[in-house]
Amino acid sequence: MEPTQGISRRALLSWIGKTAGAVAMYQAMTSLGFAAESSFDSNNYELSGAPKGSSVLILGGGLAGMTAAYELRKAGYKVKILEFNPKAGGRCWTLRGGDKYTELGGHTQECKFDEGQYLNPGPWRIPYHHHAVLHYCKQFDVKLEVFNQVNHNAYFHSTKAFDGKPKRYREVQADFQGHIAELLSKCVDQKGLDQAMTKQDTERLLLVMREWGALNGDNEYVKGVESSLMRGFDVQPGGGLMPVEQYSQPIDRQELLNSSLWKHLHYGQAFEYQSTLFQPVGGMDMIAKAFEKEVGSLIRYNSKVTKIDQDDNGVTVNYVDSQNPGETMTETADWCVCTIPLSILGQIPSTFSNKMTSAIRAVPYDSSVKVGLQFKRRFWEEDEHIYGGVSYTDMPIELISYPSTDYHSSGKGVLLGGYLWDENSYEFTSMTPDMRVKKALEYGSKIHPQYMDEFDNGISVAWHRVPWVNGCYGMWTPETREAHYNNLCEIDGRIVLAGEHASYIPAWMEGAILSSLDAIKRLHQHALDSSKQNA
Repeated sequence: MEPTQGISRRALLSWIGKTAGAVAMYQAMTSLGFAAESSFDSNNYELSGAPKGSSVLILGGGLAGMTAAYELRKAGYKVKILEFNPKAGGRCWTLRGGDKYTELGGHTQECKFDEGQYLNPGPWRIPYHHHAVLHYCKQFDVKLEVFNQVNHNAYFHSTKAFDGKPKRYREVQADFQGHIAELLSKCVDQKGLDQAMTKQDTERLLLVMREWGALNGDNEYVKGVESSLMRGFDVQPGGGLMPVEQYSQPIDRQELLNSSLWKHLHYGQAFEYQSTLFQPVGGMDMIAKAFEKEVGSLIRYNSKVTKIDQDDNGVTVNYVDSQNPGETMTETADWCVCTIPLSILGQIPSTFSNKMTSAIRAVPYDSSVKVGLQFKRRFWEEDEHIYGGVSYTDMPIELISYPSTDYHSSGKGVLLGGYLWDENSYEFTSMTPDMRVKKALEYGSKIHPQYMDEFDNGISVAWHRVPWVNGCYGMWTPETREAHYNNLCEIDGRIVLAGEHASYIPAWMEGAILSSLDAIKRLHQHALDSSKQNA
């Protein structure tokens, strides 16, 4: 029965969501009969029947470029890819022992990780709802394993709270939920919602709060068996004549709220990071290698594009050898799919329309830095029982991610020792690679005291210093999307753009692949229409 006056159910759910978070709101929605599982409908991008003799030149051998090449060749087009690097994949990139990387400014790093260890400088996880990426992983037999985003035994850390000592994820989550549930249960108990909700609704809501918040029989969140079953015990239950279990003491509500540690709780609840997440076995570039196995014969590596020209008859692209620049070479084709990042494309002389040129120049690229640290042993597992997952901190490194593979292995291990954005990443980008590693160690040791004794070697990637992209991803705003997005995506003469920058999922491989599939579908239709007109 719907209430006829007072606060509505929708308003109540909104209030719960704002104060207690998405999980609380979802549980309340379930108890009130509002939540339901959604479904999706996938699109079919199968192409066929290319105009006889038609050719397509693809600029960039990242995932967007290789997706276009794979599908266009199946449709019957003659395809060629020009790729800047000596291998394909673009930002779908993995660093392993023996790899060398020279960033803008001239600093060259050699990765010294042990065999089997690696760092993914770019994408490092795949959400379960990124269906296009998963489709090609399945089609190309890329083996996947679970990426552990949320580990309740990882840490939340603030330099301004609890004397700088980290707290376990489970403690912060249990205590935050418990305190919120207690406050809400008191509101319900005091009959403050009688005019807004039916008696049955309030009884259901109280039950939800007791279970979700681990409240005792008096609807209080206090030290006891209920809270300890959520946040952990001071002394774990054992067997035989082992010490008797001891309940743990929840963090004081005011102290917890003041610490701001609770703000990290939403990461695992955000749609993009909800379980199940995946990673390719052996490194993210296993996806790039799988594509490369299919279309590698079409790729001309070490090719730096220097000019893009088009007219009514086709597209002409000038390029030089990126490793040993010398004589300018030329490729021509009927059509072109350009996947070069806008941060680079804007520097290349091109005959785009004014609208396309303005769109290319309207999108800056965000800054990001990753630091990979190899340690002599997996102390996070051996000493602290952390198996995968992420710890968060207010220090500039922002987070530490633990490997979701090779648990209990006796050898060395690599942590993502920092994943930096915004002002933190600009500060680290200005440092030398060695200094970035040094600072990541300095900050990380505040959470893991073992850092200095166990450190072996490290490597860092600052994306604004990566020569082939000059940034991390295309950073749109609502205003720039409204003014330029459609112009960027539309076919411009004989050229169409694709990549994560031409999607509503920037910075993700899914955005790059979906953008490519959409672009080539439209380009194929455009080619068919043009062929009919010229027949």
